[in-house]
Amino acid sequence: MALEKSKSFFALAISSLLLLAACDGDSSSSPVTPSDSEESSSSVTLAKSSSSVKSSSSVILSDSEKSSSSVATAKSSSSVKKESSSSVIPSSSEESSSSVKAASSSSVLSSSSLGSEGTIASSSSTGEAGWSWDVPKEERLNSEITYGSMTDSRDKKVYKTVKIGEQTWMAENLNYADSATTPSLLERSWCYNNDSANCVVAGRLYTWAAAIDSAKLYNDKSIDCGYRKACALPDTVYGICPPGWHLPDKTEWSKLFTAVGGKSTAGKILKSQTGWNDHIGTSGNGTDAYGFSAFPAGGRGNDGAFGGEGLYAYFWSATEYGSYNNPFSMDLYYDTEGASLYSYSKNVAFSVRCLKD
Repeated sequence: MALEKSKSFFALAISSLLLLAACDGDSSSSPVTPSDSEESSSSVTLAKSSSSVKSSSSVILSDSEKSSSSVATAKSSSSVKKESSSSVIPSSSEESSSSVKAASSSSVLSSSSLGSEGTIASSSSTGEAGWSWDVPKEERLNSEITYGSMTDSRDKKVYKTVKIGEQTWMAENLNYADSATTPSLLERSWCYNNDSANCVVAGRLYTWAAAIDSAKLYNDKSIDCGYRKACALPDTVYGICPPGWHLPDKTEWSKLFTAVGGKSTAGKILKSQTGWNDHIGTSGNGTDAYGFSAFPAGGRGNDGAFGGEGLYAYFWSATEYGSYNNPFSMDLYYDTEGASLYSYSKNVAFSVRCLKD
């Protein structure tokens, strides 16, 4: 199925559950918690070269800890594997009891080496097929949409905005980086490939602790809301969003899906019109009918490796899920028209889109 087959890059990183360790603690091995019952139920235990790779850790949120995870990340060979070596295990009783095998005609193990079914195309100046960081973000926005704008009072950056249904969204990924003012960002946000020019195009990638602004929420360093522990979150998580905006929760992402016609086609509608890789001869680009303009900016794994450019878009939510209390991300893939909500390890780094209060 498309949802399972397309979760290749961050299946490589999410088996580790380290958020940002303020101190050492007992560790436990665990699979990754899946999303809710709307999605196929699975905990992913990744296999590398046919041998299972698992990582364990305990985590504690604080305002000054550093990530120190070591994750075995599968590197791709010169060809795309026809079938994923990931084994998918059903999770808790909250999920459906079916066990799903992740079979894929394009289980991409790194963004730098797709194989026989299609190399990552370098976009032309119009960015018609495949991703290129050299294409300015303005060329990827929908020219038929009349965007609004907002200015982040903290750093004076200006963002396009768009109203979809009853919600007003940033039409660009957040690119806020002031770790002096916002300590949660210290060593918890990055530009793709550590190239500052890439942040100008597609914003920064943030761990979940950075996205919720954990240092501001939890001044008490004794608070433990990491591995298998629920964070005491307020009803509205403003996180690192500009004043007047907040980090959307799972319900608000679902409301967006409904506004654009439903989850099964939301990916096609929310994805940008250019920049997405083809899949077996079919364009991965979207219609961007509402101007959400989701770029395939990929993400950063627990091991510090970047990947997924041209293939995936991941956006944090403010909602945790299941016995492992992993936060949801809204996911879009190059090889499917749907949108997904899956839960991930808290210290992979994803994009942030803010929603107006």
